[in-house]
Amino acid sequence: MSFHTTFKTERLIIRPTSEEDAEFIFKLMNTQQWQEYIGDRNIKSVEIAETYVKSKILPQFARLGYGNYTIIRNSDKAKIGTCGLFDREGLNGIDIGFAFLPEYGKLGFAFEAAERIIIAGFTDFGLKTILAITTEDNSSSQKLLTKLGLEAVGTTELPNDSKKLLLYSIENKS
Repeated sequence: MSFHTTFKTERLIIRPTSEEDAEFIFKLMNTQQWQEYIGDRNIKSVEIAETYVKSKILPQFARLGYGNYTIIRNSDKAKIGTCGLFDREGLNGIDIGFAFLPEYGKLGFAFEAAERIIIAGFTDFGLKTILAITTEDNSSSQKLLTKLGLEAVGTTELPNDSKKLLLYSIENKS
């Protein structure tokens, strides 16, 4: 499957993040929620966001065929969040991650996008297991991961980060 694959749900377009998303990525990565729960990636301008997309996001698509997707609301084509499958340093497996602009939270978009990405991970990309990590204080993500069918399996720490993270997992049942 090509990394140019775009997925659709009833309300969403889920397409590979590209350089044209730099302004959106800059905005998203500087929200309070991103900074608090994911961490500061030092994206202080749209230009730096474009470099981030080129150096961090596009290479994984080229290497694995999947990565970070920009979530677009179908009704008005607004870019509302990201969701993707990541080959994250320090994890033994591929994990799912998601983040949405605050005004699009608690509307079911994260569940809808993540559910579709999990299906793609198993059916389109041949993954056997999908992991997820979240901070201990991010109860919204914990609830969403559980609703998606992931089970808490322990804790982990990523390299160069002393924060203890909750680790979740889901197996491909088919």
